[in-house]
Amino acid sequence: MYYVGIDIGGMSIKIGLVSCDGKIINNRAIATNSELGYEDMIKRSADLVFELCRESGIKADSIIGIGVGIPGTADSGTGIATSAVNIGWKNIPVAEEFSKYFDVPIIISNDANCAAYGEQKFGSGAGFNDIVFITLGTGVGSGIILDKKLVQGFACAGAEAGHMVIQIDGELCNCGRCGCWEQYASASALIKQTKIAMQSYPFSKLHSVASKYGIINGRTAFIAAKEGDNVAQTLVDTYIKYVAIGLINLANIIHPESIIIGGGISHEGDLFIKPLQKYMDNNFHASGMYPTVKVVCATLGNDAGIIGAAALVM
Repeated sequence: MYYVGIDIGGMSIKIGLVSCDGKIINNRAIATNSELGYEDMIKRSADLVFELCRESGIKADSIIGIGVGIPGTADSGTGIATSAVNIGWKNIPVAEEFSKYFDVPIIISNDANCAAYGEQKFGSGAGFNDIVFITLGTGVGSGIILDKKLVQGFACAGAEAGHMVIQIDGELCNCGRCGCWEQYASASALIKQTKIAMQSYPFSKLHSVASKYGIINGRTAFIAAKEGDNVAQTLVDTYIKYVAIGLINLANIIHPESIIIGGGISHEGDLFIKPLQKYMDNNFHASGMYPTVKVVCATLGNDAGIIGAAALVM
């Protein structure tokens, strides 16, 4: 028996056949092309599922459940994507539309929730009952799992940690508010911070690193810091504090066993995780009185969304 995990994004839809032990049997991505409408997107996704089955020698009736990750607010109770701005969805009956092609349980959830669930079931969160998953990308995505259950809030609109305010009257966020965490802790924020530092310090190694790789991205500051550039190191230290402030707020409220960090920034490993852990330990409420909240890197990478979506129906 197999499950299908579908991870819908702004640019691509990633689809995989997943075994009961969380292994991807076969997977592929197609262009989202959201301008063609949700019916087209879902039909093309269904067609790819059948194609993956044929390629893998798996009968379609061996599929016993389908999970779908939505880049926005998704009501898993009704199967409706209430809001997914990046793909132009509002009140879209996702589960109902998929049921035209599959007579199996279909569950939808926010994409960060899916990634969190995948890490908790089969990744670096395995063995923990209570975790917070944070992905640092274009924004700050988050998923909260307590007692091995997703915390989604009323109408499944909760667990949006990226939009807690850490700076009153701070940077304008895409949500319309000011000072949201993701305006300081996302990879996009770090890129913006890097560009500002480069303008202020024309002799920093940030320039040579950006020139070497032909791009300014979330790794630029970390690479220059490794090369001993003081400006880059200060930039990295400040960014880590921004990330830590949000994590400390979450830890003070929830006190999970572990916080799992995903997204490209997590690939910096110890250069990122060790100082992040240290800052948290030193600034956590009643530090030393309670067990440390362990910060670790996600292990499932880009497969977390597929595996986690499939895990919704396991």
